[in-house]
Amino acid sequence: MSNQKLNGNRQSTRCRLQHRYSKAFRNYIDSHLTMVIAIGFEGSANKLGIGIVRDGEILSNCRRTYITPPGEGFLPRETAEHHRENIHEVLKEALDQSSIKPEGIDVVCYTKGPGMGAPLNVCAIVARTCAKLWNKPILGVNHCIGRILF
Repeated sequence: MSNQKLNGNRQSTRCRLQHRYSKAFRNYIDSHLTMVIAIGFEGSANKLGIGIVRDGEILSNCRRTYITPPGEGFLPRETAEHHRENIHEVLKEALDQSSIKPEGIDVVCYTKGPGMGAPLNVCAIVARTCAKLWNKPILGVNHCIGRILF
């Protein structure tokens, strides 16, 4: 057999093996792994947000923004009050919009900082409460790293 034909056969066999392996691998992944569903609470400043993500797909991204009168900045106490008044409604909206029930959530995430202490605390308390009630792991996320990654 010529060298050219031998190399062609090797190449052909390699392609078939790669195709078979990738198909088998895809089948294995599909049958053995489930997609992670995460809920995230963000409230490091004047924006309050709760989002639900499944394997990189955004299922819901609900937000409320604390708006001050023109020329005034937002202060920690007033911003935290805004978050306390709105967080339950935003949480319900996020769950409804995503059609995910708490039992379907795999992990609870929250912004642990940096940011304004009082608003961060509101989100952290609600996130921890949800994690306890739903018996889910909790993950604190650095705000800056979260912005870089997403």
